Amino acid sequence: MSRLWQARFFTTVNQLRDLPDTQVPEIAFAGRSNAGKSTAINILTNQKGLAFASKTPGRTQHINYFSIGGAHVGQHRKDAVRVDEIEALLVDLPGYGYAEVSGTAKLHWQKLLGDYVQRRDQLAALILIMDSRRPFTDLDVQMLEWFAPTGKPIHCILTKADKLNRNESTNALREARGVLDSYVDEDGNGFPFTVQLFSALKRIGIDEADAKILELAGLTDGDEEESEEAAGEDSGVDGGVAPSADDDHPSA
Repeated sequence: MSRLWQARFFTTVNQLRDLPDTQVPEIAFAGRSNAGKSTAINILTNQKGLAFASKTPGRTQHINYFSIGGAHVGQHRKDAVRVDEIEALLVDLPGYGYAEVSGTAKLHWQKLLGDYVQRRDQLAALILIMDSRRPFTDLDVQMLEWFAPTGKPIHCILTKADKLNRNESTNALREARGVLDSYVDEDGNGFPFTVQLFSALKRIGIDEADAKILELAGLTDGDEEESEEAAGEDSGVDGGVAPSADDDHPSA
């Protein structure tokens, strides 16, 4: 059982001043409102509705936190999270890129996300979710350029890989690596940027993404001391989470 399956809702904030006063690593998920971010989070945590997408894409402007550790693994349990025992936090950032969003909301998004990814010391890495057929939109590049100067890792997840044939998949990965390799620091050294293909529908790249996120969070997967009971009925997971009808609609 992956440690990510322990994820539980922790808190939601709409202003930087309300960010939790925790010191554990934070792994943030960012992406366009239709790129499959919520589906990816739900698949990786093996939960059908942990990450929620608004029925009106692009309207959710809150930062949602999910804790790893600090509570019983059973998702159906309502026991309080023990903050001092949290080991890491998954952070679901507001989706971006819909024209229907008002100018005021866009300005709020820019301020909230820009300040968070540039100034949050606890932020250990960014998971950038992009549609494999349309990666690196202007707003994706803006996110890259906000975050790159921190020198922290970015792992790009190219969703909806089931929509690509073999050649298209190879080209998508090559082109993405080319974009990421073009970012260098003032000494000409590359940044710690990685990329992979992913499909929630065909369950492509789930293990790869799981391992990378756990690595970035400083966690280890498959703790030998966890019992079979914890991984079974009491865990509150069914081992077969389907893509949710959220921000990406067709497939992730």
